[in-house]
Amino acid sequence: MEIKLEKATDADAKSIFDIQIKAFMPLLEKYKDYETNPANETIDRVIMRINNPDGGFFKILVDEILVGAICVYWKAGTTQYWISPMFILPAYQGRGIAQEAMRLVEKMFPQGTSWELATILEEERNCYLYEKKGYIKTGLIKKLNEQTTLAFYKKIM
Repeated sequence: MEIKLEKATDADAKSIFDIQIKAFMPLLEKYKDYETNPANETIDRVIMRINNPDGGFFKILVDEILVGAICVYWKAGTTQYWISPMFILPAYQGRGIAQEAMRLVEKMFPQGTSWELATILEEERNCYLYEKKGYIKTGLIKKLNEQTTLAFYKKIM
């Protein structure tokens, strides 16, 4: 299984948008976090991420098949990076693809001295993934609603 990242373009927006909805819809239905869940975003938001001068949206390809995406932002003039969102089609989850995508994106930006992200605290598999990749909870949390809490993570390189 060959996993690689490629910079997304406007031509990829519809495919990325469709995968984003498929990947996040189960979480939207479970947690009802309508304000923050990427399944509730518009395609315009995907296009904005693709064209962000302070970031990039990268397609996650497995054996040349588009299975997900990872978006990276950086603070201008710094070496601090932020990942949001990252997603994999449900049929491809649990195969180590997200782990490899994170490794590849960190390798693409070797100047990064810190990486940050946020995830749903109640999603133990996601928290486990990030902790396995060296991310540590910052202690900052944000309650989204009665059943949903965002936990913030940071990795120092």
